[in-house]
Amino acid sequence: MRRFGLAILAIGLAVAAFVAFRFVYGWSEAGPAPRDITVIVPEGASVAAAAVLLKQAGVVRSADAFLTRTKVFGRGKSIKAGEFLIPKGASNSDIFSILQGGKTLTRLVTIPEGMPSILVHERLMANEELTGDVAVPAEGSVLPDSYAFDKGESRAAVLKRMQDAMTRTLAKLWAQRAPNTVAKSPSEAIILASIVEKETAVPSERPTVAGVYGNRLKTGMMLQADPTIIYPITKGKPLGRRIKKSEIAALNDYNTYAMTGLPKGPIANPGRLSILAVLHPAETKALYFVADGKGGHIFADTLEEHNQNVRKWFEIRRARGEL
Repeated sequence: MRRFGLAILAIGLAVAAFVAFRFVYGWSEAGPAPRDITVIVPEGASVAAAAVLLKQAGVVRSADAFLTRTKVFGRGKSIKAGEFLIPKGASNSDIFSILQGGKTLTRLVTIPEGMPSILVHERLMANEELTGDVAVPAEGSVLPDSYAFDKGESRAAVLKRMQDAMTRTLAKLWAQRAPNTVAKSPSEAIILASIVEKETAVPSERPTVAGVYGNRLKTGMMLQADPTIIYPITKGKPLGRRIKKSEIAALNDYNTYAMTGLPKGPIANPGRLSILAVLHPAETKALYFVADGKGGHIFADTLEEHNQNVRKWFEIRRARGEL
């Protein structure tokens, strides 16, 4: 009888040891996730609630076991809310560390420099991970940049961040403006910066382009910026063809070939460098510029010099078969 009792005790101890081993081993053994899986932990969720979500997502075998192990091995530490990427085969320990660290997935929506608002709207609406509707933002109100967002966040909230970024940036740059800028207000700075943005993709040229336009405004010359012809036609989208003579002569509030001064509003959302260029223009006597065939421009102080540069540009285009 005594032997039987000892045998039962031995079996009990063995079972207890096995259970203890499994409990400890289960904290660090590979989990059941067959691939990388995204799990969203809502704001204010407890570890118990997160354990249920993890079980539903298939990254832990048991919600109760995960919760119990976190109490023992996690030392009562809390978790953070957010969207987390759980790697394939992540252990309970790995998962708890990920939820504690708060390193959530980074989702970005990028607005390139010079993107018009109609395309900003299309980009936001096309992003299926955002929610809700949003109107086309005011032209020039969005600061081009990459913006992080959470899955399911509203488009309105993301757009507000973009516009707040422009408001802050413009206020800071305007306060530090140089005395030789022709912009009389922040709104004028954005209008001119949007034209500079569309005229050159070479960052080093922007202060000189801004200087040329500043010189033209000071002398009462027309700006004669091609992008201002296109804007009323497409709202900033690519025209996809050559500009017609009738469009060059068209009378409207944007066409700087048919009016002096600035257009009534921006023609795109300018980036920081173009705003800086307008507020800190190069000291130059140049009044003209034309493409140099290499992606940049040649600047000229006089019309005669400019006409020579234009002839060279046409020769380059003929050699390329563009004319």
